[in-house]
Amino acid sequence: MNDRNSVSKAPKRRRNEIVAFQGEDGAFSHTAALKLRGKGIRTLACPSFRDVLGKVQTGEASCGVLPIENTLHGSVHENYDRLLEYDLFISGETSIRISHQLIARPGVEFRDVKRVFSHPVALNQCKRFFERYPRLEAVPYYDTAGSVKMLLEHRLSNAAAIASQAASEIYHGRILKRQIEDNRQNFTRFFLLTKQPLAISGKGPWKTSLVFSTPNEPAALFRALACFALRDLNLTKIESRPLWGKPWEYLFYVDLQGNERDEKVQKAIAHLSEMARFIKLLGSYRPTP
Repeated sequence: MNDRNSVSKAPKRRRNEIVAFQGEDGAFSHTAALKLRGKGIRTLACPSFRDVLGKVQTGEASCGVLPIENTLHGSVHENYDRLLEYDLFISGETSIRISHQLIARPGVEFRDVKRVFSHPVALNQCKRFFERYPRLEAVPYYDTAGSVKMLLEHRLSNAAAIASQAASEIYHGRILKRQIEDNRQNFTRFFLLTKQPLAISGKGPWKTSLVFSTPNEPAALFRALACFALRDLNLTKIESRPLWGKPWEYLFYVDLQGNERDEKVQKAIAHLSEMARFIKLLGSYRPTP
């Protein structure tokens, strides 16, 4: 069992705190960073999720924000895999409502638009919009906010981008169509990652995340999950990922209600460690509404 019981204080929110996120200013990850750490922080835009974690690991950033799950498209599998690559702790969680706007340069009218740039996931979340306007060509781009930035920098007059309202404000774009997403119940859940675990104190809702693997034998997963069920611990999420190097064997990521100092949680983890081939605590944290 990986020893993560030594709990130290999490970084205090301060004006010189640097929070890394993937994408450009105005991306939904940027919004999540501000929600998790406050508007007084400095943010560090990174080209990839790996870069975000790397900046935190090396100390170039105080903490990092990663999307982990979307209500429409499910888990961000890459980031589940990344949690094992870096020795970081989950210290916070929040969710952001994903609302897509069609944004262009000031002076550009909707009738002028022929191409629409955005991240492939955002384009996919606006399929009905493109069905309604078949003349528009959907063009994949690396980032939602980055597509708005590109339009303004290159002064494109026959193109638009799909991104957040924050992106339109940051880059001084013009919103041509609002809330063009197919489903309004579109939320993305984000994790806050730090080099030190969050100090556990005070009452209120807590969650704990961990990952484990079991022997490849009958009822192994059933017995593992029984460690939580026998103690009336509520599992809010379970995700399986392939165990690299061992075909048809899996890692199981679990989120549960409670923190790692709770007696029931401690006993469940101790019980699980008796039968698991591998177990790692990823952190205890308090969700930010």
